[in-house]
Amino acid sequence: MNANLSPGLTESIFQTVFEKSPGSLLVKADCPRFTIIAASDSYLAITSSKREEVIGKGFFEVFPDDNIALDNRTNALDEFTKVIETRQKVEVPTYRFDVYNQETKKYKTHYWSCCNSPVLDADGNVAYILNTVVDITGEVKAKEAAIESESRLRLAAEATALAIWDLNLQNQTFIYSPRLAEIFGHSSEKSVTLEEIRKQVNEDDLKNIVLNAYYESLETGSYLYEVRIYWPDESLHWIKVQGIVLRDEKKQPMRLLGTMVDITESKRDEIRKNDFIAMASHELKTPLTSLKAYLQILSKKATPSNDSFIDNALLKANNQVNRMTNLIHGFLDLSKLESGKLQLKIKDFEINKLIEDITAETNLANPDRIFKFESDETLTIPADREKIGQVMSNFLSNAIKYSDKGSKITITQKQINGSVLVSVTDEGIGIKAKDQEKLFQRFYRVENEKMKNISGFGIGLYIASEIVQRHKGKIGVNSEEGKGTTFYFSLPLND
Repeated sequence: MNANLSPGLTESIFQTVFEKSPGSLLVKADCPRFTIIAASDSYLAITSSKREEVIGKGFFEVFPDDNIALDNRTNALDEFTKVIETRQKVEVPTYRFDVYNQETKKYKTHYWSCCNSPVLDADGNVAYILNTVVDITGEVKAKEAAIESESRLRLAAEATALAIWDLNLQNQTFIYSPRLAEIFGHSSEKSVTLEEIRKQVNEDDLKNIVLNAYYESLETGSYLYEVRIYWPDESLHWIKVQGIVLRDEKKQPMRLLGTMVDITESKRDEIRKNDFIAMASHELKTPLTSLKAYLQILSKKATPSNDSFIDNALLKANNQVNRMTNLIHGFLDLSKLESGKLQLKIKDFEINKLIEDITAETNLANPDRIFKFESDETLTIPADREKIGQVMSNFLSNAIKYSDKGSKITITQKQINGSVLVSVTDEGIGIKAKDQEKLFQRFYRVENEKMKNISGFGIGLYIASEIVQRHKGKIGVNSEEGKGTTFYFSLPLND
């Protein structure tokens, strides 16, 4: 840009045009004064200055160093000098210059982005410098607030022993806090990859829990699971992972954000408790088996007596022994489940035949209920027959517990989207909506006046849920208070 105005551009026109330009100040290259020649309206507005106060004065008279933050002092002088020496444009991305407020009579913190462009004369020397500024106070303060918020979050995470991580699903970029490496048994300074972390997760948990949680999170938007991991010294630990899925404008999943915490100590406490339960339950099995055998022998010997009291007493005693046996088996299953020792024996079998067998056994012990089985077709599924039978028995047992004598219990089986769906519907008291989402939690029992006399420890549905999930299936409940309940599960037809 030449300092001499073109013939058609008078000084008044130039001044008018310049004054309407965005955030600009024209200073003469008379170092070190740098006399202000022209100032735009917007420049005066953002610096709270008046034209008559700045025109003809030196730059540092109007904008003294006293208002510049210590780490930015002499920057303006240095930058102006650099423009003159290099005859090149010099930019200052961020600097602080406080502006005096006429109303409050105080200086207010401001941040600016500045560009200093040379205006050359006919000989190619710098005659003027065009100083253009943009007020970026809002952006700087927003960034500072974000940094402070992030620091607080990191401090909070460290205080609670949480690790924070972020996985980009598009390029698999994995970012995490130092605590995560420690949770996996490494130094906080060690850099670990996503692949290394996955290799430390128990293989069964990775396949049956982590992957299932991931695919479910794509539908629900969140995930929560607990898995076993192995440290480099091969010691066993447990972690709890929780987080959300972030999506783009097309609703496609972009990132997984989550937290992770070491729950090894609490899990070890649970294992000790489960080991005790398993040991106690195992020791109780032997006397119960003997007691059941003696009751059967006594029943045969008492048959000829035709004494109704003895027959009734023996029947009730036998029922109580069966009930105790079922409770013990439930505690043993819970112990195996939570210690990772519950193994599935997957084989193909007819689901209809299993349902008919379990229903017949249940009907034999409960002749005061009406059982109805509905099915469109016979299906063969790959699953653990004994464990799925346990789920069915639990559903039927609940239907009997929470419905009246003479009521109907309906079992249905049908194929939906490559899965078999089995449901058990009763005409009982129903379940409140607030209780339905907690039914499959361990030891959860509904607090209800109608249920206070119904026995149970709240582990049956929890075990059923774990069995179904380990088959990569789904389990659920639909109910309306006073109108009955439907428990259901679905299993994939292909292994």
